[in-house]
Amino acid sequence: MIASFLKKQTIRGHFIERILRMIELQPKISTLSNGIRLVYLHAVSPVAHLGVTVLAGSRYEQPHEIGLAHFLEHCIFKGTTKRKTFHILSRLDSVGGEINAYTTKEEICVYASFVKNHLNRSIELLADIAINSNFPEKEIEKEKEIVLDEFNSYLDSPGEKIFDDFESLLFPNHPLGNNILGSPDTIQSFSQAHLRSYVDRFFFAENSVISFVGDIPLEIVVRSLEKHFSHMKSGNTVVKPQGFSGYTVFQKRVKEANYQAHVVMGGMAPGYSDEHRRGMTLLINLLGGPALNSRLILSVREKYGYSYNIEASYAPYADLGYWSIYFGTDQKYLNKTRAVVYRELKKIREIALTPKQLLQAKEQLKGHIALSLDSNVGLMQGLGKSLLQFNQIDTIQEMYESIDKLSIDELHHIAGMYFKEELISELIFEVK
Repeated sequence: MIASFLKKQTIRGHFIERILRMIELQPKISTLSNGIRLVYLHAVSPVAHLGVTVLAGSRYEQPHEIGLAHFLEHCIFKGTTKRKTFHILSRLDSVGGEINAYTTKEEICVYASFVKNHLNRSIELLADIAINSNFPEKEIEKEKEIVLDEFNSYLDSPGEKIFDDFESLLFPNHPLGNNILGSPDTIQSFSQAHLRSYVDRFFFAENSVISFVGDIPLEIVVRSLEKHFSHMKSGNTVVKPQGFSGYTVFQKRVKEANYQAHVVMGGMAPGYSDEHRRGMTLLINLLGGPALNSRLILSVREKYGYSYNIEASYAPYADLGYWSIYFGTDQKYLNKTRAVVYRELKKIREIALTPKQLLQAKEQLKGHIALSLDSNVGLMQGLGKSLLQFNQIDTIQEMYESIDKLSIDELHHIAGMYFKEELISELIFEVK
C-alpha cells in the first residue's frame, strides 16, 4: 500500500516539475527612479499582464470613508485629465486587451492583460489612470447607482453576505470588520473631494508596486515604465494599518436564508509574517481545500450527503488572519452537519498526522501551488501583493522548501493552538 502511494506521488511530482519548467520562476525586483518597485517575471506567452497594486484597501479607510476604496476602484476608470470614460475603456479593448481592477481589505489593484506588442499602450494607460484620474462629478453620481446595485445584488446572496457579517463580528469596531462595499448611506455620501483625498494619501511611489508577467525583455519594460510612471509622486510616508486585539468568541443565529441554512465558523489565525502561516495553509488545505478528497468533503458530502458546498479557507493579513469553514445545507441537516464539522476539527486537533498523511498533504499543497501558476494573470497579482507586503518574493523552490520543513509536531501544535473548540466562533443564517 505504501509503495503504491509513493509511486503515485512520484508520478504526481514529475507532473508538477513539468508545469514548473514551463514558467521561469525567477522573478526580478528593481526600483524605478521615483521609488516605485517593480517585480518582473519572464513567461513565454503571446499575452502579457501588468498591474499596479497600492496599499490602500478598505482596512485603511477612516470611519466616514467605509466603502470608499471600492468606490474608488469603480471611479478610477471614469476620467483623467486627458481622457473621458469611453477613451479609457476603449484604449485596450479596441486592440483585444482588457483592463480591470479589484479591491481587498489591504490593496487596490488596477491591471491590464494585452497582446505583448501593445506594452507601451498598456503602460501609458495604467499610468494615466493611477496618476491623473480626476473623478468627474457627473460620472461619480452615475457610478453610485452601479455600486448600490452591486450592494443590493450582494444582499440577495446569503452565501456571500454571511462572510461579511462574520468578519464584522470577528473584528468589531475595526476596519477589518467593515464591509468592503460600504453601505447605501456611505456610498451616497462620497464626493470628488473624498476620492481625491484618498488618492493623495495612498497613491504614491513608495506605497505602490508594479508587477509584470510576460515575454518582453526586462529592459524594455523598465524603459516604458520610467517614461510613464516617473510622474507618480513620491516621498509620502507609508501609513501603517490599525492593529487588532481582544478577539471575543461569539455564537449567533439569525433568520436570513430563504432555501438553505448557511453557516460560517472559525477564529483567529496567523498573519503573513507569522512563522505558522505555511503550516496553517497546509492544515486548511487538508481540512477543506479545493480537492475532492478533503476531510470535510469526504465526511459531510460523500459519507453523509448533508451538503453540496462545504469548504475551509484561510485569510492572512499583514499582522494577523482568520480561518473559516463555510457550508450551506437543508435546515433539517443543520445541526447534524455542524456536529460532523466539529468532529473533524477535534480529530485534526487531537490526532497527529501519520508520516504517510503528512507526505500526502505536502504533495497535495505543492500540486495546488503548481497548478495555480497556470494563470499568468493570477501570478502577476500574487507577485505584486507579495512584494508590497514583504518587499521580497519567495521563489517556488523556497515555497516548497518551507512546506517540506513542516513537521508532524509543528502541525499538531498549530492545530491545537488555533482549532480549540472554545476559540471557535459561529454565525448561522437559518431559513426564515
